Amino acid sequence: MKEISVDELKEMQDNGEIFQLVDVREPNEFQICSLGGDEIPMSQIMARYQEISKDKKVVIHCKSGRRSANVIQALEQNFGYNNLYNLEGGILAWAEEIDPEMDQY
Repeated sequence: MKEISVDELKEMQDNGEIFQLVDVREPNEFQICSLGGDEIPMSQIMARYQEISKDKKVVIHCKSGRRSANVIQALEQNFGYNNLYNLEGGILAWAEEIDPEMDQY
């Protein structure tokens, strides 16, 4: 599985790179803190997989990186994706390393 660090994600954002950011946490988690991007809860991912691009880099994240890793594995196995990157450490790593002001839970 391909992974990306929070520093690499920040650099992609700062450089204006074109990519899709997908948050697979649940709606109550989105309300606490968010990195922006598309919100597709893990519980809905198989029904909504067509919202995830196959034509550009896609960074998928959750709270810590475990759920997003499971989502990536499922998407790769079931739908042939090969452009997915798991955010190492998830939004917790982002809050710790990039944005310490971000609300955590």
